Amino acid sequence: MDSGGHSLPSASGTDAAKRRVCYFYEPEVGNYYYGQGHPMKPHRIRMTHALLLNYGLLQKMHVFRPNPARERDLCRFHADDYVSFLRNVTPETQQEQIRALKRFNVCEDCPVFDGLFSFCQTYAGASVGAAVKLNHGNHDIAINWSGGLHHAKKCEASGFCYVNDIVLAILELLKKHERVLYVDIDIHHGDGVEEAFYTTDRVMTVSFHKFGDYFPGTGDIRDIGFGKGKYYAVNVPLDDGIDDESYQSLFKPIVAKVMEVFRPGAVVLQCGADSLSGDRLGCFNLSVKGHGECVRYMRSFNVPLLLLGGGGYTIRNVARCWCYETGVALGVELKDKVPEHEYYGYFGPDYNLHVTPSNMENKNSRKLLDDIRANVLETLSKLQHAPSVQFQERPPDMEFEEEEDEEEDDDDEDDNDEDYAYERDDLDVEMNHPRHSDAIKRKSPSDNNRNGRMNMEVDGIDAKVQADHFREPHILREGTQRFSGAHIKAESSAFQAPTSSKDFFAAPTPINGQSDSKHEFVGPKKLSNENFPMYSKS
Repeated sequence: MDSGGHSLPSASGTDAAKRRVCYFYEPEVGNYYYGQGHPMKPHRIRMTHALLLNYGLLQKMHVFRPNPARERDLCRFHADDYVSFLRNVTPETQQEQIRALKRFNVCEDCPVFDGLFSFCQTYAGASVGAAVKLNHGNHDIAINWSGGLHHAKKCEASGFCYVNDIVLAILELLKKHERVLYVDIDIHHGDGVEEAFYTTDRVMTVSFHKFGDYFPGTGDIRDIGFGKGKYYAVNVPLDDGIDDESYQSLFKPIVAKVMEVFRPGAVVLQCGADSLSGDRLGCFNLSVKGHGECVRYMRSFNVPLLLLGGGGYTIRNVARCWCYETGVALGVELKDKVPEHEYYGYFGPDYNLHVTPSNMENKNSRKLLDDIRANVLETLSKLQHAPSVQFQERPPDMEFEEEEDEEEDDDDEDDNDEDYAYERDDLDVEMNHPRHSDAIKRKSPSDNNRNGRMNMEVDGIDAKVQADHFREPHILREGTQRFSGAHIKAESSAFQAPTSSKDFFAAPTPINGQSDSKHEFVGPKKLSNENFPMYSKS
């Protein structure tokens, strides 16, 4: 088995360096179901995985089945009472908790469904596990397509997102890296991540998004951070119909300048596929190749890279996009004809990996693009140099049960690839397991520790994460929303070293190709935006 690929040509020149890629996937993730008519369909993750299998990409990277995040791990960012609510609420008991539902914004956009907390544990555990792999230095790129839920706030759900796995992964990366860059190419503004790090200079957030009368209403170009975080939030507001050429005319020069002035030790790229042409909730006009060019460009900097999913509501195109971008990460060019597999019918009538963008009007004029680029580059020029961090003892990386065995396996990776990656026979077995029903019953783990809130290392000063509802006076257009969660204070804080390895995740285990799922797949239902007010104008 090969564990990486050679780079594809990029704007920065021919880059033939080997990349060691790992991929996190939970076979049960496709079973979760938001409800009839809801645009968010976790089944798209299973469709993406099926494409990766049948294109032969899984043999080219290390594949891990993540362990679920525990309640105390989620509480590193989220409020204890919010996490406890997610753990306990069920469709049967939600009517008894109306006040809590309103308090935590669990409503039409973010419904209560069977297995909700297990779903949150699954995708958050995969993102944090991927960050741990990057911190260990044995992989250059880590992928979790089930993650990237960037709207979730400290104390509330938002925009189909309950737990902000991105913030949790960045906090893990900050244990090793002085600076972490977050780049968001979802059509919606990455408000939850920006808000979490709005007052620190150790995390820079860069979001390219539709702005105006559009959810979540934040992300004005004038929102640039506050306090120590001033100039470390970058917002690139765009209009309908932007195409590949226009998008890259902003993305590449802005990201190049960010890399020059910020010099991150690691990069997190949220690859929301709702910015693709033809998305059911989107209004951009990017091709799969144009979207993937962002991944290719970030890869060319040869900095540890975490690739996450995000939005994307035309699920056949989501699968196309994330499969193609996995190929980009590995340095593998994929044939346009989709190989036959169990979801082959989704990709008709042409059965191609790539789709042709529409002829919709590009409302982003050349002058508008030039003005945005000049404005952002001028703001970035005010950062004279990358911020430094006061020297102190670094907290240990995420500890694993059976850590000793893990280290031994890492030393002998090349000789024991079968311990980490799928075998072809196992893959065939895994992909043949039954699929989801409208309602699956899962019980949340009962042994989660509610009192395990960890401190965070952001600026090197010991302090608990505050629940302050800080409001920097953003200048937003009329009719848009302000942030609704809590910021991490500029003085927040250093992680405490754990007293036991049991305080952390167990080691992520390679998927063995088996699944105990006993549910039948229910085909896609017609989408409707009527019941989802926050996204209804998409």
